[in-house]
Amino acid sequence: MNIQEQLAYLRQTVARIDGKYAVAPPSVASAGPRSSGGFVEDLLTGETVETPHGKHFETEKLYACHQRHGSYEISDLIGLGPDLLEALSDGAITHAHPTRWAFLDTETTGLAGGSGTYAFLIGVGSIDEEGFRVRQFFMRDYAEEASVLHALSAYLARFDVLITYNGRTYDQPLLETRYTMSRARHPFARMEHLDLLYGARRLFKLRLENCRLVNLENQILGVERTGDIPGEMIPYVFFEYLRTRRAHRLMPVFHHNVLDIVSLACLTGVIPEAFRDPVNMRARYGMDLLGLARWLQLSSRLEEALGLMRRAIDMGLPDAQLFRALFEAGAIEKKLGLEHAAVATFSDLTLSPNPYRVKAYEELAKHYEHRERNFPMAIECVRAARCVEDSEALASRQLRLEKKGAAGTRQPRLRLA
Repeated sequence: MNIQEQLAYLRQTVARIDGKYAVAPPSVASAGPRSSGGFVEDLLTGETVETPHGKHFETEKLYACHQRHGSYEISDLIGLGPDLLEALSDGAITHAHPTRWAFLDTETTGLAGGSGTYAFLIGVGSIDEEGFRVRQFFMRDYAEEASVLHALSAYLARFDVLITYNGRTYDQPLLETRYTMSRARHPFARMEHLDLLYGARRLFKLRLENCRLVNLENQILGVERTGDIPGEMIPYVFFEYLRTRRAHRLMPVFHHNVLDIVSLACLTGVIPEAFRDPVNMRARYGMDLLGLARWLQLSSRLEEALGLMRRAIDMGLPDAQLFRALFEAGAIEKKLGLEHAAVATFSDLTLSPNPYRVKAYEELAKHYEHRERNFPMAIECVRAARCVEDSEALASRQLRLEKKGAAGTRQPRLRLA
């Protein structure tokens, strides 16, 4: 898509949103004599909060325990184990009750970050006995930023763990910059930070087209958003609000922020569980197990990785993943000293055309050369590999094996006394 097509698409998107929100929705709560519906205080239940640094607006939404978010029960959040995040955080979060977790997401004036980007809306979700609540801090103008940041610090003081989605590279650094620009100390240094994006990618990237939060909430939680505002349009809507003070155009932004945070919390109830107890993970898709097996392999938990990899293969994998998984399984079996199993796995890979066929022949050649000292069999494996795809390395290996084989069959000379 060239630049003209991109601009045309952007104009169409803006026009659709303009048409949809041309008429202001009815007021949710009345907060004073205003009746125009043009002020955020008229459209959302909330309050204007005053701090030593000025004023700003805050609103809160509660998802009660009896509610569901897609397939996930909100009541299940309070029952999550305090050790749930330990494995996914590499042991950094060993014991933290869910009521001490803060789920944070920001809506900003730009997507690239940098010192000129502001977080005009900051949402913080938390779990309690009533359900899941999202507190949103909104700056109605740039002058209210210091007040928002001050209130955010005070609010986060009750939490020990920060949970975000891509927040380690975007939300937290952005907010730290805003605190620095406001000559204030940020509240994140004392909090352990879990960025759920990395676990989601490890678990789902083989199966899903992308691991964007909105895609995960649809594919994993079964949430279908309606009337949602595209993320790339959010800065535009805020800038328009600053020009016109027509706050009703911001309502979809508040809703978008709440949905992101609720989905983040529900996915936290799903994804870390797989890493806490991978062996007993209940999975419908082999590719999810395969992603988890590779994480275990990187963590040197080879026996568990091999078990999950075999389960993934048995459940069925696309060819592109199947042959790689078989080769990885053979490599793990070799490393664990399961020689017969490894030979069987590599032999299976040589039976049909696939990207790992030559590598499998090479592994078999190494086994027959070094473990069984069967040079003729090793030479046959190399010859077979060269028939599939020849290379200088294979030719050199064959020459070396033929020399070793000839030396091994040469009769020793008799020495005369």
